[in-house]
Amino acid sequence: MGFNKFFALAAGISCLAAATANAFETKARNAILVDYETGAYLFAKNHEEMIAPASMSKLMTVYVLLSKIKDGDVSLDETFTVSENAWRKGGAASGGSTMFLKIGQEVKVEDLLKGILIQSGNDACIVVAENIAGSEPEFAALMNETAEKIGLKHAHFENATGLPHPDHKVSVEDLALLARHIIKEFPEFYPLFSQKEFTFNGIRQGNRNPLLYSLKGADGLKTGHTSEAGFCLTGSAVRNGRRLIEVMAGLESNKQRAEETESLMTWGFANYDNYKFFTKNQIMAEVPVWYGAAKTVTAVVPEDIVKTIKKSGKSKYAAKIIYDKPLKAPVLQGDKIGELFITYEGETTDKIPLVAKDSVAKVGPFSRFLANLKYFVFGNE
Repeated sequence: MGFNKFFALAAGISCLAAATANAFETKARNAILVDYETGAYLFAKNHEEMIAPASMSKLMTVYVLLSKIKDGDVSLDETFTVSENAWRKGGAASGGSTMFLKIGQEVKVEDLLKGILIQSGNDACIVVAENIAGSEPEFAALMNETAEKIGLKHAHFENATGLPHPDHKVSVEDLALLARHIIKEFPEFYPLFSQKEFTFNGIRQGNRNPLLYSLKGADGLKTGHTSEAGFCLTGSAVRNGRRLIEVMAGLESNKQRAEETESLMTWGFANYDNYKFFTKNQIMAEVPVWYGAAKTVTAVVPEDIVKTIKKSGKSKYAAKIIYDKPLKAPVLQGDKIGELFITYEGETTDKIPLVAKDSVAKVGPFSRFLANLKYFVFGNE
């Protein structure tokens, strides 16, 4: 029969609807704020809409490049050649952000990486694309293949730079996910995102990310701007060991971008926190076992349960355990033997499996006969 056990919790779970309802307002057309550890959405506005991402697209260019480095296909000391195409499309004459590369120049991959991240060089992006894939269109195909592989749902790339193209679109939700992948998969390279300036060919340029200069704990990632996209930012910050990632697009000025992105990040840290509900292998119940070499088996949580919740709502969460008893032997270690339900004001928000801590073997025929006899005489005690 089913058995319920209830727990009061000083923690809980944030969900998108609860997080966004009348909580924060922004002038951005599209915005999202995500907890890095749990993936919880603290705020979202038109987050699935495919938009022109401008230079935030370069995060995918960098992701592909870093993947090649990690796989050993490319090294930081390797040099790439600057083509006339890269110089014309991405150089100073194009009017966009540039690393000021020269035709025929041999440039170290490490410098190109810095030129993309710090100087937002369109020329650097095209050089990377051509030297990795043979051409920028072929590299864009690789970007799309990679985007699908890592789970981006609303993304299509036509170039390596983010320069305007009618079919080059990404959602802020996908940009936040991409940022999360970069931080998690390439920790040895992530400090480059917070470097405030870089000098190449005798020209010093500063990082355009306003949060690096004004927000406590800010450490990346990438700005963007075109007339269609407006002023944009994918940003991240860490406070007290906790990281938030935000993406904003469609802002009207540099000043507005700086103010709005800082306000959203500050609001997120002030109003939400992460709480560990349960620890991996924490004992939750002793479940009776029928026909087993042991009378009970221990039900445990298979992994740490950490959730992002609103600080003011901790007392509204609870949890209950449901399992059938008795179980019938044999029971194998790791078998699901129950469920942990986490609730907010009585409504279930999460279902977490409970598993057997150890195996319980099935006893022989004579022992089963005695167990049946006991059940017939005394019932299920």
